[in-house]
Amino acid sequence: MHQEIKNIHFIGICGTAMGSVAAALQGQGYRVTGSDANVYPPMSVYLESRGIALKSGFRPENIPTDADLIVVGNAISRGNLELEEVLNRKLYYLSLPETLKEFFLRGRRNLVVTGTHGKTTTTSLLAWIFESAGRQPGYMIGGLPRNLNEPARLAPSEHFIIEGDEYDTAFFDKRSKFVHYLPELVIVNNIEFDHADIFEDLAAIQLSFRRLLNIVPKNGVVLVNADDPNSLEAASTCPAPLLRVGFSPSADVSLQVTDYGPDGSNFIVLGQSFHLGLVGEYNVRNAAMAICAAHHYGIAMDQIAAAVTSFEGVRRRQEVRGEVRGVKVIDDFGHHPTALRQAIAGLRQQYPESRLWAVFEPRSNTTRRAVFQDALPDAFSGADGVYLAQVARLEQLPASDRLHPERIVEVLRSRNIPAHYLPDAASIVADLVPQTRPGDLIAVFSNGGFDGIHDKLLHALAQ
Repeated sequence: MHQEIKNIHFIGICGTAMGSVAAALQGQGYRVTGSDANVYPPMSVYLESRGIALKSGFRPENIPTDADLIVVGNAISRGNLELEEVLNRKLYYLSLPETLKEFFLRGRRNLVVTGTHGKTTTTSLLAWIFESAGRQPGYMIGGLPRNLNEPARLAPSEHFIIEGDEYDTAFFDKRSKFVHYLPELVIVNNIEFDHADIFEDLAAIQLSFRRLLNIVPKNGVVLVNADDPNSLEAASTCPAPLLRVGFSPSADVSLQVTDYGPDGSNFIVLGQSFHLGLVGEYNVRNAAMAICAAHHYGIAMDQIAAAVTSFEGVRRRQEVRGEVRGVKVIDDFGHHPTALRQAIAGLRQQYPESRLWAVFEPRSNTTRRAVFQDALPDAFSGADGVYLAQVARLEQLPASDRLHPERIVEVLRSRNIPAHYLPDAASIVADLVPQTRPGDLIAVFSNGGFDGIHDKLLHALAQ
């Protein structure tokens, strides 16, 4: 099949994963073109530097007359002018996960990291362990790991480490992306209800994980969270060898935390002591999964331990964006109640003397909805003060289906936690900054840009 393909066009090329795959294919000698609704740096600069011709906006004429393959991004839906042209011309098209499978994953030893939480950190650490041990793995990560130069490396390698997203594949394929990744090893960090726009309930998500585990070969292995009933249930019919990792007495690989401190976490797994420069039980769990996976592939324990110690984490995961007048502004990608609660607990462990302000933008497809209305107050109860912004893209949801931040505020105030509902970044900054004092932490939680609130906070604090 590959011999017949010379010219490839990407619809929606500027996403991190789409752009990484496009650049890799260009590097392999294919002629690659692409388009997106907004062509902007840094991805546009990255692609153009590799000789890829980009078009801003979607138009039928963007598709080259000699295109042999069209790669359709996950965000592209019916009605898109280029997609309609592809269908009318009956051109050959694939989703991005299918493209990865056919051009990069087939024939390799693929390590797939899955779970509602911790995928990016675990994948980044696992790739860093392999890299530090000289294995030169291929990898694809849905974030920016600090230890690695880029989020993806698609060069030929025996091992490929990939973040396995349970979100759907494309407009024409509603299965989870990870079922395309030909896994030899799968990590299941945890399973909770999420992605309310595509999954009806928790059982539907567990079914998707079962489908993934059902294609792990007998000479592969599945590492599953020993302390998470949802994960254990999904793995109960797994035909591949199973290792349960966690604190539970029934765990096959036991995990023990010896100390949390301002400079990180100390723990024992596989009889070895480790130091991780990240705080919180959830980060220890992530690290334990990566350690067990690396051990399975024969990497020496001293090499694993050195890599864990030198791991610097991932951008937008408890990332300190700046400090002004003794007030730290921290950026975190958290948006699910469990992730929010764990991040706040981790910051508490790292900065036990600080007042903690939590600022949240309900922006993901699930947190915009009422499904977490009752869970979010508990998630924020560990903070000293809370600010909630208006639900993003409010007009797209009927009132009966959307999250009501003002009700969360009412619950938090009933628990004597100062809480405020303000519509946007500017009004939150204006209200919050005068209340801060040296030693405070402001933790901003959003899976988007939140209208540049981090820089707005730092600028206002400087005034």
